[in-house]
Amino acid sequence: MIPETATVIATYSRRMRLRLANGDEVDARIKGKRVRPVCGDRVTADPIDNESDWLITGITERDNELTRPNMRGQVEVLAANLDYLVVVAAAEPKADWYIVDRYLCAAELMGIAAAVVYNKIDLVEDASSTDEELSNYAAVGYDVVKCSAKEGRGIKDVGQLLKDRCAIIVGQSGVGKSSIINHLVGDTTQRTAAISGKTGEGRHTTVNSVMIPLPNGGSVIDSPGVRDYAPALESSTIAAQGFREITEAAQRCKFANCRHLREPHCAVKTAIDNETITKRRYASYKRIINLTEQLSEGRYP
Repeated sequence: MIPETATVIATYSRRMRLRLANGDEVDARIKGKRVRPVCGDRVTADPIDNESDWLITGITERDNELTRPNMRGQVEVLAANLDYLVVVAAAEPKADWYIVDRYLCAAELMGIAAAVVYNKIDLVEDASSTDEELSNYAAVGYDVVKCSAKEGRGIKDVGQLLKDRCAIIVGQSGVGKSSIINHLVGDTTQRTAAISGKTGEGRHTTVNSVMIPLPNGGSVIDSPGVRDYAPALESSTIAAQGFREITEAAQRCKFANCRHLREPHCAVKTAIDNETITKRRYASYKRIINLTEQLSEGRYP
């Protein structure tokens, strides 16, 4: 029998839920310890005789990966085969723009488009600093939407960005990612089916991540909220490629290997002085460099 190709639409540790080519959804487990699928993966799988479960036997080549370094300094893959990334920030908890920058850096290095969505505008009192940050992202070329999942304002604009795309929605814990998705799908009760425990593992309701189809086409992966995030970079020298405005200015640097830190005749530093690159985004860039170097030296902050 030729194995079927399926898409991983939910992960529960070592167990998965798959969507087959014909649209059917099945529960599955993994063959061996070396196969580690994530949401969005295209996998090969076979039905198991006399069971409802399927067996995942392999992962096809990925178009891209959203990664982060784990506490042991190893690369952890969060999702695969994406073509859009949405970072959600909010009035509460207070927006951490450095985390937003790190997710946008990951999107740039993956080669996919990205958006910044600012939720809970119903709670905003003084929006001047927030508007400045959002304007800076828009000026660099990112899609920017302000919304209120509580009131439903701006949700249609978010949905329009996601149409016909395979996207992931990420951000700090508590920013309202799931509330936004619930508005988009119009159903708060059937987000994903729990895996039945025919293997004696009981019903799995703690989902690592889940891919949800959208009514107007496309799908979105809902990932767990984070307190912090950083992309897993092979080297700190590629950090600049994760910042559009730095990449553009770097073409005018005198030295091809300029790191835009203390080198002379650096066009990036000139752009900062001219305020065409914001000091905060540049600080973000330096933080990613420092974090990547710490991890490469075995120091885990």
